[in-house]
Amino acid sequence: MAEGSKVILHGSWLSLYTKRVELALKTKGIPFEFVEEDLNNKSPLLLKYNPVHKKVPVLVHNGKPIVESLIILEYIDETWKTGPGLLPEDPYERARVRFWASFVHQQVFESLSLACTSDGEVQEKAIKELLEKLKTFEEGMKEFFPDGIASIESSKNLGLLDIVLCSVFGPHKVQEEVLGIKIIDPEKTPLIFSWVTALTELPLVKELTPPHEKLLALLQFFRNNALKSGAA
Repeated sequence: MAEGSKVILHGSWLSLYTKRVELALKTKGIPFEFVEEDLNNKSPLLLKYNPVHKKVPVLVHNGKPIVESLIILEYIDETWKTGPGLLPEDPYERARVRFWASFVHQQVFESLSLACTSDGEVQEKAIKELLEKLKTFEEGMKEFFPDGIASIESSKNLGLLDIVLCSVFGPHKVQEEVLGIKIIDPEKTPLIFSWVTALTELPLVKELTPPHEKLLALLQFFRNNALKSGAA
């Protein structure tokens, strides 16, 4: 059904949600056109395709827009059956992956975002919650990796949970530098540490990851802006 179809991704280099979709498309070997959106001056097409949230990413497949990164990932998996599946075939296993992907996407990322854009007691509470949620995630992942070590042989084996985790914590060294704490700790969360390390070593992930200094400047910019807004 999807062979030979036209695929356009409207996104931004600074959007981790865009990186998810790029990773999924490249993992599945789907050719696509990338349209870089200026998030300070959004294009009429972006506003037309995503009138509710007015955000990236937007995947346009044969003229039809799909929005929200997790929904786009599932759409890709259901539409292009060639290549590796992003979700397991078994309904129960699919449900488990969806649950944990949503946990990282919503709860873990919410605490991470708050920690990166606050200070004082608010930041302390956010960091504590983030580390607790990571511990919960570590325990949950022991069912997926019984030997306690996550290994990824190649980008062809990436699944939905790999992609979501990679998009949030691929730049964990930048996050740790800005916050001044260890987030992905090899002693406290060894499974997640081995998993994230394996993901960030993949050539495809390296290809899609902006330079460390560029990401560091971006996160510091967001943090400073958020702190100024909070103080105003």
